[in-house]
Amino acid sequence: MRLQAKMFNVRFLTQLVILICAVVFIGMALAGMLFSFMLNDILKKNIGQQAMTVAKLAAMDKQIIDAFALPDPSAEIQPIAERMRLETGASYVVIGNKDNIRYSHYDPEQIGKVMGTTNEPVFLDEMSVVYEGSGISGPALKAKTPIRDHHGDIIGVSSVGFLLDEVDEKIAQYQKKVIMLTLVLFLLGFVLAYLIALRVKNLTLGLEPSEISFLYKEREATLESIRDAIVAVDMEEKVVTMNRRARELLHRDILVGHRLSHHHLREIIRTVTNTGQGHSNGRIFLDSQVFAMQVEPILQNDVVKGAVITFRPESEIEQLTNEFSEIKTFSENMRAQNHEYLNKLNIIYGLISLKHYDKAIEIISEEVKERQNIIAFLMTSVKVPLIAACLLGKINRSKELKVNLEIDADSHLTYLPPDADSKALVTIVANIIDNGMESAREKNEHNPIVKVSFTDLGNDIVFDIEDNGRGVTKEQEKLIFVDGYTTKSGENHGIGLTIAKHALQELNGQLFIDKSSLGGARFTIVVPKK
Repeated sequence: MRLQAKMFNVRFLTQLVILICAVVFIGMALAGMLFSFMLNDILKKNIGQQAMTVAKLAAMDKQIIDAFALPDPSAEIQPIAERMRLETGASYVVIGNKDNIRYSHYDPEQIGKVMGTTNEPVFLDEMSVVYEGSGISGPALKAKTPIRDHHGDIIGVSSVGFLLDEVDEKIAQYQKKVIMLTLVLFLLGFVLAYLIALRVKNLTLGLEPSEISFLYKEREATLESIRDAIVAVDMEEKVVTMNRRARELLHRDILVGHRLSHHHLREIIRTVTNTGQGHSNGRIFLDSQVFAMQVEPILQNDVVKGAVITFRPESEIEQLTNEFSEIKTFSENMRAQNHEYLNKLNIIYGLISLKHYDKAIEIISEEVKERQNIIAFLMTSVKVPLIAACLLGKINRSKELKVNLEIDADSHLTYLPPDADSKALVTIVANIIDNGMESAREKNEHNPIVKVSFTDLGNDIVFDIEDNGRGVTKEQEKLIFVDGYTTKSGENHGIGLTIAKHALQELNGQLFIDKSSLGGARFTIVVPKK
């Protein structure tokens, strides 16, 4: 298997190098051909301009112009024209009169003979021309311009040419340099292609393209089949991918291609990406639901490149574990009562052992009376079963926590609107009572007190919950309902009041915070009946 994988790696690397080299070679070849054509045009244009410059220099030379008036103009003009030809590198510099008779030529035998190409554009149109033509010297790139006397009249023509053989030789020299440069660039491209292929191979973890494609499809199918909501983000807190479950649950708060907007979630992501350590057992309020959340960093060569977040709706967890939750609740209540009864049984046992029978009977009577009074009160004053069960559970919990939970005897709740969600009201009351008991215990270790009163008189259902804890400042009033804000140490705090606030919004209710007569905070819950 290792040998086969190694062969695949070598084959893939070879194919990649060949592909890149082919692309480079074709690109360089096309660029070389294009540059060669452009070079040919540029050089011919440049040589034509050079020929015209030499022609005009000869046409404006005072000695040449004055020589036209001499009996033998060629004797004066030929040396000057030859010097210009040698200095400029032109193939020939010919000076002729209006009868097309040559006064100069690199071949002296041609002097006095008729010029080999027409001069009509110069004499008739009085214009300078550059063109390719063939004369007695062969094909050449020619430039012709009129020669004028001191009065401005045309007296002759200046013709300068570069033979095409010489022009092609120059072009070939430049093309050779271009080819050499192309070969050097190709060799450099080959080396770079090999290095790029190695880099690509390392980035793809030595996998074949087909294997990469399969792994991508496999990952996509795996993510889509997971029942938990999974979201991946990059270092800029932008959502890179989401599975189907995440798109169903979080489509209002989290979208692919958008940055995370939830403040508490962004703080957790930053902590994970900065430390490289995962975050688990967190709770967060998103899209009108509470989620259990786990965040793990995405590592590449031990460098954090992003994070993966797993969301599990607590409502589903509660639904799956409903029976176990009921057993646990019953067990907790029994444990709290058992703890309390064991203490009282020990006291009664001691009194009986000491033969204080009257005192033992008195304690038993008080205990039975207290329990009967609580149950009787809840049965007669609270007609909403979930609220009654919640209050009874909180009473048992308070005894275990050593908190004095008092329910106003004048309280009553006999009516709840049919369309009102009693579970939402239980959520609000339970969270605020829990917060009150914790606050009272922290400040008053020996005498923590929480008082609860409620009524449904009038158009609203009103709950008053107050404690003798540390209270709530004006600054904290703005923050305590923000997801993640807490004054307690440890994890999984700072979400209870956020849940309560959302439940209150579902009931169109209001929550007022004030200072309690006990010294702590007083929370007033107002829920309209309509």
